[in-house]
Amino acid sequence: MTVEEKAGQLGSRWVGNTPSGTVSEDSASTASTASTAPMEQAFAAEASVPLEEAARHGLGHLTRVYGSAPVSPAQGAAELARQQRVVMGASRFGLPAIAHEECLTGVTTYGATVYPAAIAWAATFDPELVGEMAAAIGRDLAALGVHQGLSPLMDVVRDYRWGRVEETLGEDPYLVAELGTAYVRGLQNHGIIATLKHFAGYSASRTGRNHGPVSMGRRELLDLILPPFEAAVAAGAGSVMHSYSDVDAVPAGADSWLLTEILREDWGFTGTLVSDYWATPFLAGMHRIVEDYAGAAAVTLRAGVDVELPDAVCFAHLPDLVHSKEVPEELLDRAARRVLTQKAELGLLDEGWEPAPASDVNLDPPGNRDIARRIAETSIVLLDPGTALPITGLNGPDGPDGPSRIAVVGPCADDARTFMGCYAFPNHVLPKFPGHEGGFGIPIPTALDALRAEFPQAQIVHETGCQVMGDDASGLEAAVAAAAGADLVIAFVGDLAGMFGLGSSGEGCDVDDLRLPGRQHELVTSVLATGTPVVVVVVSGRPYALGDVEPLAAGLVQAFMPGAEGGAALAGVLSGRVEPGGRLPVQIPRRAGGQPYTYLQPPLGEPSSISSVDVAPLYPFGYGRSYTAFGLEEFGIDRAEIPTDAAFEVRVVVHNSGDRPGTEVVQLYLTDPVATVVRPVRWLAGFARVRLEPGESVPVTFTVHADRTALVGRDLARVVEPGEIEVAVGTSSRDLPFTGTVRLTGERRVVGHDRELRTPVELGSVRKA
Repeated sequence: MTVEEKAGQLGSRWVGNTPSGTVSEDSASTASTASTAPMEQAFAAEASVPLEEAARHGLGHLTRVYGSAPVSPAQGAAELARQQRVVMGASRFGLPAIAHEECLTGVTTYGATVYPAAIAWAATFDPELVGEMAAAIGRDLAALGVHQGLSPLMDVVRDYRWGRVEETLGEDPYLVAELGTAYVRGLQNHGIIATLKHFAGYSASRTGRNHGPVSMGRRELLDLILPPFEAAVAAGAGSVMHSYSDVDAVPAGADSWLLTEILREDWGFTGTLVSDYWATPFLAGMHRIVEDYAGAAAVTLRAGVDVELPDAVCFAHLPDLVHSKEVPEELLDRAARRVLTQKAELGLLDEGWEPAPASDVNLDPPGNRDIARRIAETSIVLLDPGTALPITGLNGPDGPDGPSRIAVVGPCADDARTFMGCYAFPNHVLPKFPGHEGGFGIPIPTALDALRAEFPQAQIVHETGCQVMGDDASGLEAAVAAAAGADLVIAFVGDLAGMFGLGSSGEGCDVDDLRLPGRQHELVTSVLATGTPVVVVVVSGRPYALGDVEPLAAGLVQAFMPGAEGGAALAGVLSGRVEPGGRLPVQIPRRAGGQPYTYLQPPLGEPSSISSVDVAPLYPFGYGRSYTAFGLEEFGIDRAEIPTDAAFEVRVVVHNSGDRPGTEVVQLYLTDPVATVVRPVRWLAGFARVRLEPGESVPVTFTVHADRTALVGRDLARVVEPGEIEVAVGTSSRDLPFTGTVRLTGERRVVGHDRELRTPVELGSVRKA
């Protein structure tokens, strides 16, 4: 291959993102630029060369053919086949491109099932269920002729104000690792390349500001941010996407320590490393570490990046850089070999390969909806049943006590968009097409719809009260009147996801503090003041401060953007038809200000009298209630002392002492009382979902290897240190009724990528009462 042909394999083209918004080069469909990302506005014109020109020496990727406009599967498949034929016909070798799509809440295309947001997957604490969803997404992508999915996010939440909290798997590295690796395996079981993002540090920006600088040293990065990525690489993830961030003044896309030494040399990653969209020109335009796009191409290729997405703005300069000897040709060869190897593994280099458009693909079949329903139901967190939940014993209009009147208020009650994350097609792409007819492309009942179906005997009135965002309070009076005249109020408040300030949650939708957006706090306090019992349901992408709501509410529920089946799931939890099974993957703050911390804090980050700011959460990490009652008993540790290369077992019995079936999430935490560096007060080391009928109990056994206590020392070596380790078992990070100790003996032991990354868990035989 010539230099130009090798460089072509490192490029990409987003035909659907031309400045006019055209879906394809021969399509008349156009899009509004009102919701276009700032990066698109800056760089789309730079890359708007015809596909034939972009592919004249070959092309590595085709960007979001299905995910750029509201097209049917048949239209998208035909367009993908057309683009592939252009790519194959434009160059000497006739190699097809890798087609990639977003797939964070399902396939990001019109008419595809919208699953709950990733933060809701995290609330399930159920890797098996997440893997089942990912397998369904992978099957759909494969049916469409797509090869790579840009998920999952392995970012660990460090600041709740960050707009992309909704896209994450929570604030604990082990939880993120377990759920993220389950997603990787599920997606790749159908031959789709999973892409880990955003590598790394993106979620730890100053003040939670999108693209903000990250003030973090390498030790903290290695200890808290990188382990989920490492676990997913060990699980076989085929691609990694580097982040926009600069960490300690070094942009990720130019960091050879991160992208080559850690990712490839230490972890043995052999897949492709792709840039986040327009992150390569950012090196010149935003980070200012190079003068121009050619300089950006040179520095990022040296660091280890293989493919520039979504368009070859900078990598178009690579041939000239190689010819002028500014970039060694062996670096070009290195990246091209990785891309071509991946194409070979996908079968794209097989003789006679042709694009085969699928004309009749159902992207929202009953099986998908069943998975979406189960994730939604499993993710809903009952914070407090109060005096009103579950809602039972409603009287019809002819009942002895007269009608049961329910006032449903709040901006999330009758707006299905509030159930979906910012990367769901209806929120991510449809706002660019204000004239589009046909709705969301799939049925998405609202909470109000679902409540009317759930409680047909009740008299339900609805008043919005206010919008999610903005200062318009003209509906407050009507909402208060409806509440005053009702027997029960259900207030649905929270977020509407969007992009770059067009939502209250989502990419570029960061917040100053953790008050409910807009006038929603005023709405809640106003209906609480009527004296009518109020159940508050928060439908959001981040946690909001509920300290002044909790004492007055007759019930409190947290739902993290529960997707297309969210309405029925919420109605079922409220009625008691569905047993709430979610646990908090992020804490619920008590106060809106003072920046409530995530639970992974060193001793000086804990609540104390040495500061006037109280950072204690209202509800801690891992917390969640049930409509039944559980107890833990028969706690034990099999060994009091082990060498630093051995394992011990922790056992506890879970018992359902209530009168209905339910699920408990048993959680194992470790504490290192004395270490050579400051460590978190406790960290999650294992968990197990346990479903039991009334009266049933089951033993749960965790096998904890000494590797699970490893820390990153001052010399940046990861080591297992001898000494005492405290073990705690309970149902949240602050509800830990059982504790014990194990002493690690022997020499300090350096461990690497081959260490034990997981805590296996085994459920014993169920005992009947």
